[in-house]
Amino acid sequence: MKSGGRRSAYNFSLKKEGFTLIELLVVLVIIGILAGYIGPKIMGHPEEAKRTKAVLQIQGLETALKLYKLDNGSYPTTEQGLQALIEPPTTGKLAKKWRDGGYLEKSIVPLDPWGYEFVYLSPGINGDFDLSAYGADGEAGGEGDARDVNNWEIE
Repeated sequence: MKSGGRRSAYNFSLKKEGFTLIELLVVLVIIGILAGYIGPKIMGHPEEAKRTKAVLQIQGLETALKLYKLDNGSYPTTEQGLQALIEPPTTGKLAKKWRDGGYLEKSIVPLDPWGYEFVYLSPGINGDFDLSAYGADGEAGGEGDARDVNNWEIE
């Protein structure tokens, strides 16, 4: 009899473990409701995400430009452009101590999040150099999605 008691106690403990189908369905419904509510809130701001990416890209390019200046004494000219960060300039003031491998990790000048080239001006109007992404329209100025992202406005 004792072994029978053990079996029923053992069977009873197995029945207490795990989830029932109804409990699983309730959890799935709750997760579905949350995903339906939160998903659009997160995914509904692609333009904001592009602006954030543009800011991060500009900050990365600023760092590379500062390293270039540390090595060579000045920023690349407007004519040399951001291309001077991935290959030694062949015009204007040449970079005497240009770093092997360049100043950008992937050895390419990235495009802005909208697929346009960054606009680089050195010497700049607003500082030593100006660096801009022109937004969704790819043109200077604009409002809303077409608003520019400029290095001198980044805090």
